[in-house]
Amino acid sequence: MTTDWHMLNREPSLPPLYAKAAMRRKITGTALPDSGLRCWVDVDPQRLAAYRKVCGFDDNGLLPPTYPHILAFALQMQLLTAEAFPFPLLGLIHLSNRIRVLRPMGGLNRARVGVNVQNLQPHAKGATFDLVTTLDDQLGTLWEAESQMLCRGAKLEGEPVEEVLASMLTLTQVAQWKAPSDIGRQYAKVSGDYNPIHLSKASARLFGFPSAIAHGLWNKARTLAALAEHLPAANIDIAVQFKKPVRLPSTVALLASAAGSSGELQLIGDGDLEHMVGQWRPMT
Repeated sequence: MTTDWHMLNREPSLPPLYAKAAMRRKITGTALPDSGLRCWVDVDPQRLAAYRKVCGFDDNGLLPPTYPHILAFALQMQLLTAEAFPFPLLGLIHLSNRIRVLRPMGGLNRARVGVNVQNLQPHAKGATFDLVTTLDDQLGTLWEAESQMLCRGAKLEGEPVEEVLASMLTLTQVAQWKAPSDIGRQYAKVSGDYNPIHLSKASARLFGFPSAIAHGLWNKARTLAALAEHLPAANIDIAVQFKKPVRLPSTVALLASAAGSSGELQLIGDGDLEHMVGQWRPMT
């Protein structure tokens, strides 16, 4: 599918987009739009510092590998609340995330973000699609990512195909941390992602969750912050699958293989409950 790109003069404002998302509850089709959005954005040092603090990243002069998602969030919201997008934004489930850091992301004050959707597929519980995000500087692409999202209740023809990340290496515990009851609200302040399932027990119950759950991208960011000494700063492909949600508050443990250009990771909770699995590899 060829993407029809639209260049925006400035980042969208989030409050009107949240209002649109709140009004949209029905599935309106089974075809993804072929349009994408691009916009030049500034890296705000104060917002970046707040993000590092919430996610546990040290200031090493580089953007954290998950931070481009924050720069792109307003564009993602505009794309996913557009009339041409067939699924309601509230209620989408983040199944997996893959990021590729092509070059070191240092000294970056301004960059161009791009977002589009593709790869609509049947799933046992509905339909999935990939939310694709890129970050470019004047030299070309610095970073790219795909987030696989599930819309429950959507119906597509065909047999579901599910990719499973299986651990093949010996993993040992390398870190442990608490996900406090307010981490969803803390992360929302630095990311802009105020999905009700993350904010409080009361708001999460409106969407069928018994308690608030941590953002999947906070789990990944907190994990990569803990693995900073394990991983290369660039030429790296990091894929994770989100399993059981991290209910708030919780204590989780991070297991990983030895430091190196390739490896595997696992985030577990009480009773070895598996929250997230993943792997990192050199770019190919």
